[in-house]
Amino acid sequence: VARVGAVWLALVFALIVLPSALGISLGISEAYMWVLVKTLEWATIRIEKGVKKPQPQMLKSPAANGIIERDETPMEKEIEHLHRVEFEFSDIFYFCRKGFEAIVEDEVTQRFSSEELVSWNLLTRTNVNFHYISLRLTVVWVIGVIVRYCLLLPLRFTLAAIGITSMIVGTTVVGQLPNSSVKDYLSEVVHLTCSRILVRALSGTIHYHNKENKPQKGGICVANHTSPIDVIMLTNDGCYAMVGQVHGGLMGVIQSATVKACPHVWFERSEVKDRHLVTKRLREHVADKNKLPILIFPEGTCINNTSVMMFKKGSFEIGGTIYPVAIKYDPQFGDAFWNSSKYNIVSYLLRIMTSWAIVCNVWYLPPMVRKEGEDAVQFANRVKSAIARQGGLTELPWDGGLKRAKVKDTFKEEQQKNYSKMLVRNGSIG
Repeated sequence: VARVGAVWLALVFALIVLPSALGISLGISEAYMWVLVKTLEWATIRIEKGVKKPQPQMLKSPAANGIIERDETPMEKEIEHLHRVEFEFSDIFYFCRKGFEAIVEDEVTQRFSSEELVSWNLLTRTNVNFHYISLRLTVVWVIGVIVRYCLLLPLRFTLAAIGITSMIVGTTVVGQLPNSSVKDYLSEVVHLTCSRILVRALSGTIHYHNKENKPQKGGICVANHTSPIDVIMLTNDGCYAMVGQVHGGLMGVIQSATVKACPHVWFERSEVKDRHLVTKRLREHVADKNKLPILIFPEGTCINNTSVMMFKKGSFEIGGTIYPVAIKYDPQFGDAFWNSSKYNIVSYLLRIMTSWAIVCNVWYLPPMVRKEGEDAVQFANRVKSAIARQGGLTELPWDGGLKRAKVKDTFKEEQQKNYSKMLVRNGSIG
């Protein structure tokens, strides 16, 4: 057993870890992705042939289109006919329809569940129950399960252990050095090397676009948020100063080690609630043009890779240059979205490590600064719109906090007032 383990580690180090550390590829990942793409293309053709008449439950359109065909006509126009004095029972149909639409599929809660696929990707994750198609497809699926759980999972777990251990040990050693340019350089080398190993642990394939717009020191990098692995996707191509709350357990150990080598900004739970303290510390960081750019996810929660929800204004009150980044995952190879309301972090990582691969595109957008007369909310919305357009994501005005909280009563009352004004304006009251 010891000899097998030694051979296994030697192969992992020689074929994956060492090339990752040097930033080179032996072509293994490319060959794996080619085989995977061809297999999924074949499976899709088999599914389409196996279904004589494609039913909605078999081949469903992407989640972005929804299951309800909505009429985009504004409410004001819909209720114009209510100006007459006589009341007809049909007058309530419009409001009933809108109510049913909101119950069946509102545009907010569907963003907190995994996006639906056009066709099955031979993984167990899907919101649709695909039925038996053929023996050949079933055999391929069984082989896929064996490959994912018996080969890829042990390999990825080994790489993740090596990457995390290297991160803790490397940053701890570098953290003992006095502050200097040498320490900063070694810290960046450690972070980049370990991030590359962790990307290999996810069988990650990342396509970076417009690298001339990469975040610079003294700036703030803001990105849409789909998963905790967003951080790894970005640090694989550059170093950032992280901002977040102090955690316990393994995450706490990593935070304690990395902050010694890199100026990350970690807050205690009590400090997070002190908005002025958070803003003060972030401004001090941005003011030092020699420090790494801060990485912030203004949505504050994970969204399902189809949309960008409200950006909290705090990140845009600090000042300095904002470097927007759009991240879009390819759901065909694996679901990167973390539904924290349904899965804990261990279950989520297991799902990630037993998927085919993690494939994503990262776009670096031109830097943006706050315009004269523009408040923080307007600036945040402008940056959010730019990210949504580039990533092909739906832009929504809603707060991602609705993932765990209810809509505030004040917001409901505001909508009720608007509705009442429309009725009065159309002459349906009085």
